[in-house]
Amino acid sequence: MKALVTGATGFVGAAVVRRLLAAGMEVRVLIRPDSDLRNLGGLKVEQAHGDLRDRDSLRRALSGCSQLYHVAAHYALWAKTPSIFYEVNVTGTRVLLETARELGTERIVYTSTIGAIGLPADGGPGTEETPVSLAQMAGDYKRSKYLAEQEVLKLARTGLPVVIVNPSAPVGERDIKPTPTGQIIVDFMKGRMWAYLATGMNLIDVDDVAVGHLRAMERGRVGERYILGNRNLSLRDIFDILSGLTGVKAPRIKLPWQAILPLAHVNRWIADYLTHRPPRIPLEGVRMAKYKMHYDSRKALRELDLPQTPVETALEKAVRWFRDHGYAPGRPLGGSCTSPTSPSWIPYPSAFCCTPATAWRCSF
Repeated sequence: MKALVTGATGFVGAAVVRRLLAAGMEVRVLIRPDSDLRNLGGLKVEQAHGDLRDRDSLRRALSGCSQLYHVAAHYALWAKTPSIFYEVNVTGTRVLLETARELGTERIVYTSTIGAIGLPADGGPGTEETPVSLAQMAGDYKRSKYLAEQEVLKLARTGLPVVIVNPSAPVGERDIKPTPTGQIIVDFMKGRMWAYLATGMNLIDVDDVAVGHLRAMERGRVGERYILGNRNLSLRDIFDILSGLTGVKAPRIKLPWQAILPLAHVNRWIADYLTHRPPRIPLEGVRMAKYKMHYDSRKALRELDLPQTPVETALEKAVRWFRDHGYAPGRPLGGSCTSPTSPSWIPYPSAFCCTPATAWRCSF
């Protein structure tokens, strides 16, 4: 039996590939000519070159595959040309699934995002049944994933055998890019966290997310959504766990998201009209920090027997992997730096030493 995996070079997709191979499946991966293949190194997979916007390449990739794991998406908090989110995440998903129906693919798992799940007005955890609308989606990425989910659900109602999974924030080994959550861990390990926002998130071991995908394929109900999450934590809780693992001091200065919002608007204007490069403080990131992204995974625990590796263990694996692969030092570097354009005795919070692409995370 053969499965096609899109997004196989990414953090979650590669974990899914490893689980499939361990289960004895043949795996074909859809990749672009410029794909970073490090996460697939040493894995016995068949490569199919193509693009979600190219129906013919999708037909070739799907041919002979009884299962499809559609993990790929265009993920970013800003893009010079926002239409790419909708071309890849919405149109690409619809075309891929229509092609799968045409070829008779037996089962499909579509990887959505926790961001497409609603959050109750009372601040409680969101579930698969929490009402949500496009108006609640912050930014083009979330809007495109919400719209993609609607396309998938529409196809499921016409008989397409597709199950939707909504992973929360995965952490663990082989986060090569890294993901936004992984970058928070790296920045913390480097001593770059001088303050934090009073937000929260749901963490889960990336290997548990991969198992959740396979179990959704095996036993998930067609047309249903499953939150693949584990533990709800405040950002302060996460930093305290990381402090215990690394010896780096957790930040104690709490900033209201409203204090960062004006800076985010200015950064967005600069990115859109002057630099045409990712903003230092993405507006969507700050808007998301307004809410505690807490969710209830009991449906996946009940129906998929979703594993629940302790979050502390998952974070420990991530810390060890980042250290072993040179993303962060083995010992803390401290929490400040000196501006090269100012007198050496003037300390600057290390958040301002972050790279343009990651500086916003240093305030989280």
